[in-house]
Amino acid sequence: MRHRKHNHQLGVKSAHRISLVANLSSSLIEHGRIKTTLAKARALRPVIEKIITLAKKAHLTEDAARKIHYRRLAIAKVRNKKAVSKLFDELVDQFMGRNGGYTRIYKLAVPRLGDAADMALIEFVEEAPKKKGKKKKSSPKKKNIDSKVTADKTTDADKAPPAEPEVASTDKESKADAISSDADSEVVAKQSPDSENGSSATEESPKESK
Repeated sequence: MRHRKHNHQLGVKSAHRISLVANLSSSLIEHGRIKTTLAKARALRPVIEKIITLAKKAHLTEDAARKIHYRRLAIAKVRNKKAVSKLFDELVDQFMGRNGGYTRIYKLAVPRLGDAADMALIEFVEEAPKKKGKKKKSSPKKKNIDSKVTADKTTDADKAPPAEPEVASTDKESKADAISSDADSEVVAKQSPDSENGSSATEESPKESK
């Protein structure tokens, strides 16, 4: 008599069904969410939750032999050592605060194109993230004023011409002094022959008067 012993047949034989559920379990552990038919998601849900229970038992016990025993039971069902190690070492912490219901199923509205099968998403139920304290937001007016002031400062700095070094000013002064001294020497040189001619003229003038 098989009263209340429901089993998801999935239209395949037992060996095929066990392998199918093992592959779905490893994919769900690795990716955290998978898309499959609604019938397969419902068949996967009780199996993966029992495996998560094994991971929780291994996490709580302090006996090394029991931990290995639970891990081997999970490997026998999942048939993927990497997925089992990820579940037992990394993902088990997020299920420690729950007493069941580790997965959820979302039924999708659009059926599969080939055979119009109902599609669904199955994923792990994660803990709600902790709320962080609200940060005080500065008023936008102050931000705009500060940005304008900084922009004005940068434009004034760009417009201002670069200051000339002091060495250049001293060079210009020395050049101006040299030019003025040259001009004075030229003026003296031009005046000297006129003075000589003037003296000779004065000397000759008495002779002519005689």
